Amino acid sequence: MRLKYVLNEVLVGLWRNVTMTIAMIITLTVSLTMLGASVLLYLQVDEMKDVHYGRIEVSVFLRDDVTDAQRTSLQAALQRNPLVKSLTYENREQAYARFQRIWSDSPVLVTAVRPGALPESFRVKLKDPETYDKLAAQLKDQSGIGTIVDQRELLSKVFAIFGSVQKLALVIAVTMAVAALLLVANTIQVAAYSKRREVAVMKLVGASNWFVQAPFVLEAMAAGVIGSIVAFAALYAGRSVLFGGPSGALTTVLTPIPEGNMWLMLPLLAAVGAGVSGITAWFTLRFYLRV
Repeated sequence: MRLKYVLNEVLVGLWRNVTMTIAMIITLTVSLTMLGASVLLYLQVDEMKDVHYGRIEVSVFLRDDVTDAQRTSLQAALQRNPLVKSLTYENREQAYARFQRIWSDSPVLVTAVRPGALPESFRVKLKDPETYDKLAAQLKDQSGIGTIVDQRELLSKVFAIFGSVQKLALVIAVTMAVAALLLVANTIQVAAYSKRREVAVMKLVGASNWFVQAPFVLEAMAAGVIGSIVAFAALYAGRSVLFGGPSGALTTVLTPIPEGNMWLMLPLLAAVGAGVSGITAWFTLRFYLRV
């Protein structure tokens, strides 16, 4: 009987202040969406580091006047080096063909570079990408080398940008969460004020604080769960748009979000939405319901 009463009061409370309830759900949805996006981005950047750092190569570009003896000596030194996992030689024709393939969408740039303009090089994959400095130190006195390029430096700049986006998304999520908490507290206060006489009578006849507060707390938790479901739907739709096949907007920048990480967001957002809303409502009522 008590459970039926509490659930009925939850439904009545949600409908009585329907505009406030909708505003609370929308605010919770936005904050939870930003929170979920920041968590997914955080997980994705870490996964991208594992994927891309494993593919990192060191490009050892040779001088235009390199001799056959210098090239052979350098190749032998790299093959003997314990830091090197694999080694690939690329002549000028192969370098130009790869350049044409990479920049096939920019024909003007391709036509501006003449065949033979790109230097020959050795593509070196290290056993541990962090040992680049050691390899560069060992090769600095080797003749025939023009420049040495570490792809890790380029990726580090990209990941630094992603890290900034992570922090920005988290700041926005926290800001929206504060706004959502204030709105939850205000909504619960309005609901409690509209039932102040009924609450007073219940307290006078000996109703416990938990029995009086339960409908309001469950009302806030229900709004949090609804907001989390809508937020998850928005994240899932966003994933489909941004990573949906070759035409996805971010498929060339980020690795696809794993299905497991995506579905992890639903219980996480539901727990955060319901938990935070319920705790906020409980604290609000603790200081507001005085008889």
